[in-house]
Amino acid sequence: MNADEVADKVARAMLAAEGTGPAWGIEIEEAREGYSRIRMTVRADMLNGHRRAHGGMIYALADTAFAYACNSRNLASVGAQATMVFLDAAGEGDILVAEAQEAALVGRSGVYNVSVRTAAGRPIAEFQGFSRSIGGEFVEL
Repeated sequence: MNADEVADKVARAMLAAEGTGPAWGIEIEEAREGYSRIRMTVRADMLNGHRRAHGGMIYALADTAFAYACNSRNLASVGAQATMVFLDAAGEGDILVAEAQEAALVGRSGVYNVSVRTAAGRPIAEFQGFSRSIGGEFVEL
């Protein structure tokens, strides 16, 4: 199994083990070493009082893409810190795509940038996460 196949297997196992991702309708488009791209359709129950996608839902989508990317080598890793800048609103029916890319990996620490856009490419948010490996594998290979 090559590195990208391992990453895909890890991401799919993580999604299957979560209660949140399946409940939100998260779908994995692509997962490779140090990278993931996922999507989610904004539903009515994901809206805030302004009838826009709740910031927590957008953050959760970005955080999920971050998790799949930073665990892609099958070395259990967790988020140590993350920040997000919201750029635009999303509404009911919008398909949001979160694309996570590893920026740096040194020892047990990693930096990942995640862009959240609509399926049409309109920027919604930018997220940066810092990971720390905690040891152990997520799936048995």
